[in-house]
Amino acid sequence: MKRPLKEALAAALAALAAVATLGLSAAPASAAGRDTAAAPNARTAAPVVDFAGTVSLSNCSGSLIRLPNSASTDPALVLSNGHCLTSGFLDPGEVVVNQSSTRSFGLLNASGRTVATLRATRLAYATMTDTDISVYQLGRTYAQIQSSYGISALELSAAHPVQGTAIKVVSGYWKTTYSCSIDGFVHLLKEGDWTWKDSVRYTSSCNTIGGTSGSPVIDTTTGKVVAVNNTGNEDGGRCTLNNPCEVDANGTVTVRQGINYAEQTYGIAACVTTGNRFDLTLPGCPLPKP
Repeated sequence: MKRPLKEALAAALAALAAVATLGLSAAPASAAGRDTAAAPNARTAAPVVDFAGTVSLSNCSGSLIRLPNSASTDPALVLSNGHCLTSGFLDPGEVVVNQSSTRSFGLLNASGRTVATLRATRLAYATMTDTDISVYQLGRTYAQIQSSYGISALELSAAHPVQGTAIKVVSGYWKTTYSCSIDGFVHLLKEGDWTWKDSVRYTSSCNTIGGTSGSPVIDTTTGKVVAVNNTGNEDGGRCTLNNPCEVDANGTVTVRQGINYAEQTYGIAACVTTGNRFDLTLPGCPLPKP
């Protein structure tokens, strides 16, 4: 799991990655957020994927997100990994719901500059079972954040992503963007004591590093978040910490050294009701329950 261990080496690698991705990333928009001025071909132009709406945590990356049915007056949500909690890794089978929290997040604008510190009021949901997610509820609404900083939340897709889709992994911790495609989906991804289902496997150019955990994985065609970055096989180990392995439906184990992974997020939408409140009893909610 990609936490910021070995920070000196990671910082050097991140700097190189940032240089490498400058030619691939869209030009920054306005200093406050995204430039909303319409271009002549605005109807067909691909959405701009930049740092606006991403956040930095003390140990990971994340993003300000909204669900398809979120209202502007709803308390805003921040998405990251379950393994990025300040309390440490959750046990297999452990689920946290509606727990008080005062965690802070640095909100980034389009160019990657921190423009505000946002603070959570509660940890709405977190688990490392079947998936690896944490969702915090903030003390401010989407409308308040937009009004103060000109930054909109990233929308979470409610649809299963598609193999071959072009994506960007945007790290608020390192202020670095990785560009690649969805190589496929993993029946079971095992790492140490944890098992995740239907994980996203990247093509090799998304060589994410420690500190990128929790980064939003954005479909470059729709501009929507389709997954959350969480791990990669660093040393070629078999199903050990920082060396996840793939297990197919027949039980065959495959190790892919240097390949990185994310957890799909489309299922979150089915578990959130009015007011951005998690309700795990909703029909079709796939998230693990306490």
